[in-house]
Amino acid sequence: MCGIVGAVSTRNIVPILVQGLQRLEYRGYDSCGVAVHEASMGSLPTGGLRRARSTSRVAELLEQVVEDRVEGATGIAHTRWATHGAPAVHNAHPHFSHGAGIGADPGAGEPLRLGRVALVHNGIIENHEELRAELLARGYIFTSQTDTEVIAHLVESLYNGDLFQAVQGAVQRLHGAYAIAVIHKDEPHRVVGARAGSPLILGVGQNEHFLASDAMALAGVTDQIVYLEEGDLVDLQLGRYWIANKQGQPLDAAQRPVRTVLAHSGAAELGPYRHYMQKEIFEQPRAIADTLEGVQGITPELFDGQGLHGEPGTAAWRVFKEIDSVLILACGTSYYSGCAAKYWLESIAGISTQVEVASEYRYRTSVPNPRTLVVTISQSGETADTLAALRHAQSLGMHHTLTICNVSTSAMVRECKLAYITRAGVEIGVASTKAFTTQLAGLFLLTLALAQSRGRLSEEQEAAHLKAMRHLPVALQAVLALEPQIISWAEDFARMENALFLGRGLHYPIALEGALKLKEISYIHAEAYAAGELKHGPLALVTAAMPVVTVAPNDALLEKLKSNMQEVRARGGVLYVLADADTRIDSSEGVNVIRMPEHYGALSPLLHVVPLQLLAYHTACARGTDVDKPRNLAKSVTVE
Repeated sequence: MCGIVGAVSTRNIVPILVQGLQRLEYRGYDSCGVAVHEASMGSLPTGGLRRARSTSRVAELLEQVVEDRVEGATGIAHTRWATHGAPAVHNAHPHFSHGAGIGADPGAGEPLRLGRVALVHNGIIENHEELRAELLARGYIFTSQTDTEVIAHLVESLYNGDLFQAVQGAVQRLHGAYAIAVIHKDEPHRVVGARAGSPLILGVGQNEHFLASDAMALAGVTDQIVYLEEGDLVDLQLGRYWIANKQGQPLDAAQRPVRTVLAHSGAAELGPYRHYMQKEIFEQPRAIADTLEGVQGITPELFDGQGLHGEPGTAAWRVFKEIDSVLILACGTSYYSGCAAKYWLESIAGISTQVEVASEYRYRTSVPNPRTLVVTISQSGETADTLAALRHAQSLGMHHTLTICNVSTSAMVRECKLAYITRAGVEIGVASTKAFTTQLAGLFLLTLALAQSRGRLSEEQEAAHLKAMRHLPVALQAVLALEPQIISWAEDFARMENALFLGRGLHYPIALEGALKLKEISYIHAEAYAAGELKHGPLALVTAAMPVVTVAPNDALLEKLKSNMQEVRARGGVLYVLADADTRIDSSEGVNVIRMPEHYGALSPLLHVVPLQLLAYHTACARGTDVDKPRNLAKSVTVE
């Protein structure tokens, strides 16, 4: 959700810190900042901690640090998405601790040089109020409303000449999720980091080392990455680093290996598009093709993925033979992809499937089944709620786990026995598009693999499904060609404040996803319903001022859907229909129809969602909203 970048070097590291923040902007943020140790550079032999913070964009922070000549070879930087305390400079990271009884000088302004400890933090500390009361009683002065400032004061209170020991002692007191990076004024060539529940990586360079939330932050700086595990602490110094577990026991290179990770910064270039979201919508044919690359046939081995612990080629086959049900855990857009997959899994594979909102699953009493395949879905692989739900399912004795994920090195992939890695590439826009369609592709492959393992997929059916999947990129290109017609719809929607989306069967989750996209980026209130539910309440909302978007493929439920559409027209509602060519639904007064290029059977959701993405995008453009960074939202939700 937030972004961390840190470094220990012999050169001025501020440009790299700020560049790293720019590459993490896609996660979403409402303030940003950087802190350095001025004495860490040979040209600046004296000096302490200095920082700059802003509630503007990272570009404005860069102007500030250049103007104020903020320089240092050791530093930390952060983008913040507000949880505790409003988006304001005094709540922005990095936070300083000045020592007990010492507060910030109100006249000093920014940058500030009074700090003994500077700290950045992703996550939420659940016992921050208890710790705050304790530190207040000891004379510490708080200048923010954040839970993060508590950690800074706690580290300072435990410091006795060794920053690593102080951080180790502090994290023993923390309850909740955190990834932190810390510097101290008495140790100019040292950064200490720790993580539990929030991602943090180590970048290994030549006589310099880095911390970051994401390998993309270090693209072009180093491709040598160590993925820190739950509870790890890391100590960065010039020319060396070491990693320990939460108890302080050293971990060797075999336990935390250095991996080469090619996080190309070019993936984040906007190119000729107005927004990243538009770019990513149009990248979907290539993303689907990449996701399906190498799939020659349907076999369980497609899902051996990573995290197999030495059982390549056999693990998925064994698991698929042992399970009798599927439990899907996901949040947001990924949850809707799971809802669509439920229809496939039950109708094609014939396996009982349950889909749970991950943020709710672990807080209710459920009935565990050790023969269940637990499937997590996540674009980043670091979604805090989904990771917590996965661990909860494992704690209940459900150890058959599989993830559909876009990041092969993520915590989700490492913690699941089986995986299918989608190849959507980096997705910058907060509103997910190509990640969603590639998830659907991965889930359809999972459906076919389970159907095969259960004797429900003939060779002829397998060949037909694979042919349809390979044709998807071409079919998607044809759908994208509908953009001019969708722009016309968007002009109508831009004047509205409410909208309804309808779908039936397999396309109900697509209606849900379409409504989510519209409200995420245009701020129009939108709701989706299974069309048969209209007369059970939502029909009361229908007026001429309430556009009703209807997903109308030519499937077994088409005639039922036409009846639901008549219910809308009878109440003066205006319909916007995405119809297959052979549905015999024509444009008329109050009925606006866009014809899809072809009917696509079971894979139809991958095509029908694209016009809904374009509708949301062009409506948001017409309303002048910040399409790629909608208010109050973050790309990667790494806190609960």
